[in-house]
Amino acid sequence: MVFWSLLAVASMPVLQVLIICVMGAFMATGRCNLLPADTRKALNKIVFIAFTLSLIFASLTKTVTLQDIISWWFMPINIGISFLVGGVLGWMLVKVLKPMAHLEGLIIAACSTGNLGNLPLIIILAVCDEDGSPFGDWNACRSAGLSYASFLMALGGFYIWTYTYQLIRTSSTKFKALQAAKEASKAPNIDPDAGSATRLLKEKDGEQQTAISVQWTKASEHSETQAISRGDSDYSNTSLWNKVREPLLHVLEELMSPPTLAAIVGFIVGAITFLKNLIIGENAPLHVIQDTIQLLGDGTIPCITLILGGNLTQGLRSSRIRPWAIAGVICVRYVILPVIGIGVVKAASKLGFLASDPLYRYVLMVQFTLPPAMNIGTMTQLFDVGQEECSVLFLWTYLFAAIALTIWSTGFMWILS
Repeated sequence: MVFWSLLAVASMPVLQVLIICVMGAFMATGRCNLLPADTRKALNKIVFIAFTLSLIFASLTKTVTLQDIISWWFMPINIGISFLVGGVLGWMLVKVLKPMAHLEGLIIAACSTGNLGNLPLIIILAVCDEDGSPFGDWNACRSAGLSYASFLMALGGFYIWTYTYQLIRTSSTKFKALQAAKEASKAPNIDPDAGSATRLLKEKDGEQQTAISVQWTKASEHSETQAISRGDSDYSNTSLWNKVREPLLHVLEELMSPPTLAAIVGFIVGAITFLKNLIIGENAPLHVIQDTIQLLGDGTIPCITLILGGNLTQGLRSSRIRPWAIAGVICVRYVILPVIGIGVVKAASKLGFLASDPLYRYVLMVQFTLPPAMNIGTMTQLFDVGQEECSVLFLWTYLFAAIALTIWSTGFMWILS
């Protein structure tokens, strides 16, 4: 009975995603033409700048306190382990399958980055409603589950918009550099015998052309030698600070992205009681700010899903992701990672790192069982790399998500009973 009840609950958010994807796909067709490619790119930028920032900030400031951060210190470590292990498994999958260059980052991101948004909240509240659940009183379970899920969402946003964002951007940069190198390596196909003027003057100017060619070659070699020598000299004269400054600026650039800034500011406001009381609560003097930000944040998931659906119309026709890659991501996310998650939580419990609350341990296990994060679609659209393949990959992983979440949720409850 518990299995079928959980299946119905786990299917709801997945079906919602699929229905909105179908709507987005229809809007992108020529019959409707409401979401053409340019419109999807513009909407994606709005999601990145405004909606995602608002969602992360609102979820952090409303539910997270300094005491929560101290008490749940293992949760960010647990998320980091899931990202690390998933990233390693994704990298191994890439090495085995050898996909096209622009899909490497997408596959690794799909293996490492779970949907830490509203999906865990729905699952957690569902298991609290089950008769005979190992999580105690219904009211206490729902209250604690809401706090856990909100903290999980905030932490997930921080990880996603640092690690995964950098992963997709690096993959895009690498792919575009390879494309540029290929274009540059294509020499113009010029036939020396083409044209009547060339044929008439060939014998006459042969010696002169040869001389010019030799002089040009020598000059080029001399210039290249000078450039290499100058480059070596510049590199040797580069100070230690200049060598360290570039990676530091790179890290600072990552931290200055809107979602990461929202996470940092949200943590600060949520942890400082005085600042939190200014915007949180009906009697807060600036509560209209929080209400406005919450309103903007609520549009994040629908917009991301519509964009994915719009990309799906093109992806089903031109996607170059192989079935083995899709099967590999499904195996990593729904078979290997959940088993590793059970081992991690069991080990942390034996070492005394975790509180005795079984719901908290359940939340830690669920982190290893989720489908890929929807924000990956935003990133692929933002950097213009693998959008169609991302939509196809999401279609299949979310189709399998309902069954996988139900089976593993039932197993987790049995382990924690």
